[in-house]
Amino acid sequence: MTTDTSTAGILRRPYLLATIGSCALVFLSAFESLAVTTIMPLVSRDLDGASLYALAFAGPLATGVMGMVAAGNWSDRRGPAAPLYASVALFVLGLLIAGTAGTMEVLVLGRLVQGLGGGAMTVALYVLVARVYPPVLHPRIFAAFAASWVIPSLVGPFAAGVVAQVSSWHWVFLGVVGLVVPALAMVAPAIRGMRAGAEDATTEPDVESATATKPVPWAFGRMGWAALAAVAVLGLNLSAEVPGVGGVIAVVALVLAVVAVRPLVPRGTLVARRGLPSVILARGLASAAFFGAEVYLPYLLTERYAFTPTFAGLTLTGSALAWAGASAVQGRLGARLADALAVKIGATLVLVAVVLTFVTAAFALMPAVAIGGWIFAGFGMGLMYPRLSVMTLAMSSPEDQGFNSSAMSISDSLGGALALAATGLVFAALTTTNSFAGVFALTAIIAVVGVLIAPRVAARASAPGATDSASASNTHPDAQPELTHHS
Repeated sequence: MTTDTSTAGILRRPYLLATIGSCALVFLSAFESLAVTTIMPLVSRDLDGASLYALAFAGPLATGVMGMVAAGNWSDRRGPAAPLYASVALFVLGLLIAGTAGTMEVLVLGRLVQGLGGGAMTVALYVLVARVYPPVLHPRIFAAFAASWVIPSLVGPFAAGVVAQVSSWHWVFLGVVGLVVPALAMVAPAIRGMRAGAEDATTEPDVESATATKPVPWAFGRMGWAALAAVAVLGLNLSAEVPGVGGVIAVVALVLAVVAVRPLVPRGTLVARRGLPSVILARGLASAAFFGAEVYLPYLLTERYAFTPTFAGLTLTGSALAWAGASAVQGRLGARLADALAVKIGATLVLVAVVLTFVTAAFALMPAVAIGGWIFAGFGMGLMYPRLSVMTLAMSSPEDQGFNSSAMSISDSLGGALALAATGLVFAALTTTNSFAGVFALTAIIAVVGVLIAPRVAARASAPGATDSASASNTHPDAQPELTHHS
């Protein structure tokens, strides 16, 4: 009896090990990111590194953009196997450097390497999904990824605090290393012998189309733009720390970020062209609205409502559970819930949540309004994130899966980074008035734009004989080099 690969669940053969290993890698990356947030004040005090505190967070985000672009291009050229191995190696190397650091400078170096590997690993895993799993299982595996990212928010900060208190903060980094290697080992059988090229592992190869497909060149220009975007993100995040010329640095950095991101995303992304470009933009706007507001919610509860830091952090648990629950729900609904409808509902729920948080800060309402409202934000993100991932792959040709996956991750990362930088500037500028209301007002505006963009994620009806992937491939910046070469 043969296995029906089109209907087998992600936890059944032949996908079981790949699912567990991939989700474990996502889980460990998320756990480490959240754990570092908890222990960094202790690390900074121990290593006398207050001046480099912000860079320890902004650095990995910036180098992650470079890793995303490189892994996407590499995956398009050779398949996801080699990029995944290399990205995990860099991630582990960064953990080892940070875990054995004796100075803050060395720790930041480790974080930079770790971010480079983590960004590349995200893209390689997305391409792995496209090559290993049939499309019918994409909603379920992406729901599992979302849950693997959210669940650490429930245990990561607490576990990191316990480890740092009982043993040493060094083991928050080093302890993850021992778990990454077994996780990769579980994924290895799925990618062993995987060939590069257009065909997925779930389809029969077409010899004629495979031989006719031109090899994807190295995109050194896009890598350069990614480096520029990374520098811009760092500059914008650190501009508030430079007295006198911080505003000028912020404006220049923002312009550079917009210029640099154009070659890294499908054509038409910045103007919300219908279809794949709007899918990529919607991902960035969702990240900007959600994370730009979320980091200030515990701060609001601590400063204005005298919550303890521990209790203020725990208020986000409801949002995390809602995110995981919504991800599971949309995965089970599958095609019964249209992708575009899921994005519309999700964007609306995020807007409602941010507005509730804004009115709480602006009019000193009961904190339960913001805390309860943030559950809507988590549910909205749980609906949107997996479906935006599904739409990205569905609208990609096999040759563009790496590029488009990296574009989605770049939009996600840059959206959150730019929003956090902007809210930081607003917060600093309004310290004499209601800085929290200013922050939430800005993220509410971003959420409104997200709601307006959401209906455009649905592609136009294809002409007879046309395919979505073919249409999507034309949005690749390199589809017509003579017209769209930006570098």
